[in-house]
Amino acid sequence: MFDDNDDDIRPVTWHDGAIRIIDQTALPGRLTYLDLNKVDALIAAIQRLAVRGAPALGVAGAYGVALALQNGERDRIADLRAARPTAVNLMAGVDRASARIDEGFEAVLAEAHAMLDQEVTANRTLSAYGADWLLGRLNTRRPLRLLTHCNAGALATAGWGTALGVVRDLHDRGLVEVVYVDETRPLLQGTRLTAWELDRLGIPHLVQADGAAAGTIVSGLVDAAIVGADRVAANGDTANKIGTLGVALACAHAEAPFLVAAPTSTVDLATPSGAQIQVEQRAEAEILGHSAPAASRAHNPAFD
Repeated sequence: MFDDNDDDIRPVTWHDGAIRIIDQTALPGRLTYLDLNKVDALIAAIQRLAVRGAPALGVAGAYGVALALQNGERDRIADLRAARPTAVNLMAGVDRASARIDEGFEAVLAEAHAMLDQEVTANRTLSAYGADWLLGRLNTRRPLRLLTHCNAGALATAGWGTALGVVRDLHDRGLVEVVYVDETRPLLQGTRLTAWELDRLGIPHLVQADGAAAGTIVSGLVDAAIVGADRVAANGDTANKIGTLGVALACAHAEAPFLVAAPTSTVDLATPSGAQIQVEQRAEAEILGHSAPAASRAHNPAFD
């Protein structure tokens, strides 16, 4: 596994026979770690978004299989796999670790550790590649004005980040002027998580309402948008947090680069196109809260 002395964020690790996660629902107010020692506790953490982000869910799924074997909970593996239907990494992580069940607990745990390491290595590689591609596409060496949606940083991955990994790579080269951070409804992963990561890294940023994103892009304030992905279909169709589609359309209108940064673990060759991606519908209360009339209903897709 990666060295614990590495100061990067590790949202999912294995610690003393339990899955240790950063409780992302507590951010940015406090950095809290939870030790999950039951598969049902992991499923609940996934569903309430205490741990989230496609690559992070893949690692959590792999460790969840190890936890199931340790605790004699193999009957809960299928429910773990189905905990969030859109993010293919969760299913892939469960399947990858499950393929070694016959070899025993230690083999499954070793597979989960290997998956964590490979994800971080992949993130760093794709970040450098994405930064080079973007600079070549824009044909500039001046600091860039970027926009991102949701959270695709270290918190959403095994470490380092995908979309924010590209931002970090550019920042390390002195080539980031500012990052526009969409708040990302309904749970504000941009406001709470991306802004927290950028602040921690010392990267200049501006938080904006989701509804402001198109205007910011079309008015010429953004050089490029960079987002992550929860699933990439075989034809390249991409599902990401709700609101990403509007960012992509605005970039197309403004002829600004729109970059999806995702590792190959997020590519699902078994899904022909986006039409076959199951889009998770989340609880109505996340949108209605205490501000809507009691009779109101909500449409709350998690992805587009």
